[in-house]
Amino acid sequence: MADYRAKYFSRTEGEFPEEVKILGAEYTKVEDLRYGTNPHQAAAYYRPKGSTGLPFADMEILKTGKSGLSETNLSDIHHGISIVKYFVSPACAVMKHMNPSGAAVAQPDESQLDAYIHARDADARAAFGGTVCFNTPLDVSTAEEIMQTVVEVVAAPDFEEGALEVLSNYDRYKKNREIRAIQVPNIASLPKFVGDPAAPTIKVLGDGSLIVAEPLLTKIRSDADLIPAVTEHPKHGKVEIKRVPTEKEFDDLLFAWYVNLNVRSNGVVIARDGVTLAVGTGEQDRVGAVEQAIDKAKRKFAGDTDLKGASLSSDGFFPMRDSIDLCAAAGITAIIQPGGSIRDWEVIEAANEHGIAMVFTDERIFSHH
Repeated sequence: MADYRAKYFSRTEGEFPEEVKILGAEYTKVEDLRYGTNPHQAAAYYRPKGSTGLPFADMEILKTGKSGLSETNLSDIHHGISIVKYFVSPACAVMKHMNPSGAAVAQPDESQLDAYIHARDADARAAFGGTVCFNTPLDVSTAEEIMQTVVEVVAAPDFEEGALEVLSNYDRYKKNREIRAIQVPNIASLPKFVGDPAAPTIKVLGDGSLIVAEPLLTKIRSDADLIPAVTEHPKHGKVEIKRVPTEKEFDDLLFAWYVNLNVRSNGVVIARDGVTLAVGTGEQDRVGAVEQAIDKAKRKFAGDTDLKGASLSSDGFFPMRDSIDLCAAAGITAIIQPGGSIRDWEVIEAANEHGIAMVFTDERIFSHH
């Protein structure tokens, strides 16, 4: 057992070449990683050959733990930055196992510190030992708050004067000696929307075969791209939603949708005032993801099941009305979803019965990362 634990703090060396070529693109090895997904899996990190100014290729480790980064650390950084890149105001995503335990965007009267506290406390238990990602330079006050709990990695486009010193203050913050600080430059250059220049994703199967696909991006740039839910009943004709979202609900629906892009399917996100209240992830059925998220919210609010005024994003359509009834019982008042179920009419009728606003995106955002 002692040897197994020691693997977490040592590198698993593998025989990875200094350069590789994939689909005509050349890559140069940056470093051998601490390990892959697990301590017994060797891994290495590569960047596009000759790249300059790329956020992940040119990220810099400003402070490392005892033994550097793992594949999981890099994947969490990637998915966390892929959430906060959608926002101009200070935003934060706290990642665990490539899913957000919480995310938040600062409201007009709030700061980066507020966004971090909201994101952390969205699921404080899951946030323990997580990766914290920002879209704005890390300031001193936020760094001081980060050091109050155990954090594995902090990633930001820059670090303000004094922030790194806080992250390195072992005498004051003994529990976070292994925290890693990663500078990820030029986040604004990352692709966000369908049509933006973007590299393909590559998945390697067990026999070495490859699946090459376009990356997961969204066509939803603003509330103008959202469609009030409407469909045709097989016997009774047109069925449409009666209530459109308020301005505040539109803001929360867009926020939840952008977070949902980096939630493993089946995934849903419940949000209010630019903060995730709960994330339901990795369920095999849609209603299971909704149940999971609502149950998390119940635990967070110590038995108070009132999510009144919250909005919910779903990465896929609702096959029947059961999820809508659950949302209504919990207090959720607005829903964003792709639409496209053969029973959309039933789902819309349920929303109308409960006075829930609903919009369609006309695109599915399943993520099986």
